[in-house]
Amino acid sequence: MIYPWQRMIVLDQSLNFGEARGPCVAILMCAWNGERYLPEQLQSFIDQTHTNWSLHVSDDGSSDATCDIVRRFSEGQHRVVTLRRGPRRGFSRNFMSLVCASDIAGDYFAFSDQDDIWNKDKLERALNWLTTIPQEVPAVYCSRTETVDDAGNRLGFSPLFTKPPGFRNAIVQNVGGGNTMAFNASARSLLAAIGDVEVVSHDWWTYQITSAAGGLVRYDPQPSIRYRQHANNAVGSGNSMLARLHRVRMLFAGRFMKWNDLNINALSKLRSRFDPINLEVLDQFILARKSPNLIIRLWHLHKSGVYRQTLAGNLGLVVAAIFRKL
Repeated sequence: MIYPWQRMIVLDQSLNFGEARGPCVAILMCAWNGERYLPEQLQSFIDQTHTNWSLHVSDDGSSDATCDIVRRFSEGQHRVVTLRRGPRRGFSRNFMSLVCASDIAGDYFAFSDQDDIWNKDKLERALNWLTTIPQEVPAVYCSRTETVDDAGNRLGFSPLFTKPPGFRNAIVQNVGGGNTMAFNASARSLLAAIGDVEVVSHDWWTYQITSAAGGLVRYDPQPSIRYRQHANNAVGSGNSMLARLHRVRMLFAGRFMKWNDLNINALSKLRSRFDPINLEVLDQFILARKSPNLIIRLWHLHKSGVYRQTLAGNLGLVVAAIFRKL
């Protein structure tokens, strides 16, 4: 399929400005060799019912036509479109480089992958909630996803989470994919305060630090994007039985423990920004991980109140504590 903006001749990479209506959402997209799916995702931005957005693409060294597609797209827009070089240190650091870029302005911000398809009302629905939150309160919107194959055919949906989002959940599980996330300037400031930090993933970190600081997180059970599954996904849906068995193997191999090491190290650098109750949760969880005594480990795990969204997930936490894999 050829989109109208693909027919235009690229003269330069100038920025285009148009009439602003409503709050401006800065879309933060990371790209790497995305020429196959990128045009469809860019078209889904154009189709948004909320039209006041800018696009900022960080390319991590593509060897295909990705950058040319972004430049061509820029020429066809009456909006700000920028293209910059990524840090080439993985997808998470690439996203964080955009979050921390002081020259990117916006009233709100939204992460975007290069290969998904946004529903037309994605931004509108996120803003319907975000704009009700006081500006000084960090807030993050995320949603369930509809999974599709290479050709865009429906495969199913991501798990439907029913327990409330919050730090007790965020410390051990991420409920919102980054490709669904939108957040306000206060949440962006929290993320930028620590800067380029080594964490498991940018979206889990966004959930953790926003909830840790007493911010608000909204999980929308209605899907907002079509999440494309293909061989080159940086992170897949993880919704199959094979994926669940793989997580069990990773638990006993110590992967979950290493992830917690990374996240806790990062969280500890922002202890001064924590809500006091959540700081106690963090400290109890650390004790549950470190105590040499099994009974004490289980007691601190219980006292921390941390939880995952399913019974099986919570049993996994107990097993991890028993075998010192927490």
